[in-house]
Amino acid sequence: MISQGLDGVPLADVLEVLERRYPAASAQEWDAVGLVCGDPTQRVRKVLLAVDPVAEVVDEAVETGADLLLVHHPLLLRPVRSVRADDPKGAVVHRLLRAGIALHVLHTNADAARPGVSDALARVLGLDDLVPLSASPADPLDKHVVFVPTEDAERLVDVMAAAGAGEIGDYARCAFTGTGEQTFTPGARATPAVGTPGERHTGTEARVEMVAPRAVRERVLAAVRAAHPYEEPAVDVLELAPWSSPRGLGRVGTLARPLPLETFAGLVAAALPFTHHGVRVAGDLSAPVQRVAVCGGSGDSLFDAVRASGADVYVTADLRHHPASEARERARGGAPALVDVSHWASEWPWLQGAASRLVADLAATRDGVAPVEVAVSTRRTDPWTTRLAAPGGPVR
Repeated sequence: MISQGLDGVPLADVLEVLERRYPAASAQEWDAVGLVCGDPTQRVRKVLLAVDPVAEVVDEAVETGADLLLVHHPLLLRPVRSVRADDPKGAVVHRLLRAGIALHVLHTNADAARPGVSDALARVLGLDDLVPLSASPADPLDKHVVFVPTEDAERLVDVMAAAGAGEIGDYARCAFTGTGEQTFTPGARATPAVGTPGERHTGTEARVEMVAPRAVRERVLAAVRAAHPYEEPAVDVLELAPWSSPRGLGRVGTLARPLPLETFAGLVAAALPFTHHGVRVAGDLSAPVQRVAVCGGSGDSLFDAVRASGADVYVTADLRHHPASEARERARGGAPALVDVSHWASEWPWLQGAASRLVADLAATRDGVAPVEVAVSTRRTDPWTTRLAAPGGPVR
């Protein structure tokens, strides 16, 4: 367990902090993310994170008393006509509902996030200077400029930050505050926080500037209106020009020093949890690699981006024969080499970081005290159970 908080919070509060970090709008169009089952008003005290929403993981959620199962892979990715209890997917839904456990999916929105699934894979492999392999369009941003009495400026920054403003990359509560002279004349029927009706007022005022995703504009403005001491707050909302996003699928980074492909493949095998799939390699084992592209999960759709990145090697999962063969033909035996790993193993490293961030995000809404317990599933849900070497030695 990461946190020992026992008070719990409504599921809706958990979903709100997850949406800020993993916006549903950043998921691929074909994806099925979000709340699958559960009542947003139910209380959440324990959360279990896992890659797959399978029966074994649901058993673990029930055994550990979890109120929310947070998974990476969608349960209902393709349309279904029913969730009858004698169907494997329906059985999962029925078991969760009977146990009062909510199910929430973070799939390609977690892939595209920063930090996301591929960031975690890159970090366990020792990569630095990470950039997206396939960048997503940046979320549109607003700049909120609010004028407020100087003594209320810090409180207003806190309120706006709680509403989703002031987050820039890995930094929170980012704001600029300056001071200047304000003047106004309250009307006869006004009840001003400062000044007297009918008399011109002049005084010092603070200018607070904070950026926020356009998607939370109304929430930020509502928070400003609720917290501002003035009857008529002075607020400017400026739509910022587009900029390059740190989000996207996959990551490209560098090793501290070049390694032979064979040594690097051994590093990959040691860094990821054990599976019978193991690690498959395509390339000259003596070739040096330093610039590395990675994609947690199935990554053969990103071969064009890998070639454009100049990577020496590409680490991903579920490489199919024809795309892998074509990639090696294009490389003419050179870069990028390919390292194919288990789908489950490539995504499992993300869970621990996601758990820690969920605790921190919820604690930020509760005066620094995490109101939930968060754990990572210990069940290995890679489907392969045995691997046998073909007799007769290698085919050349």
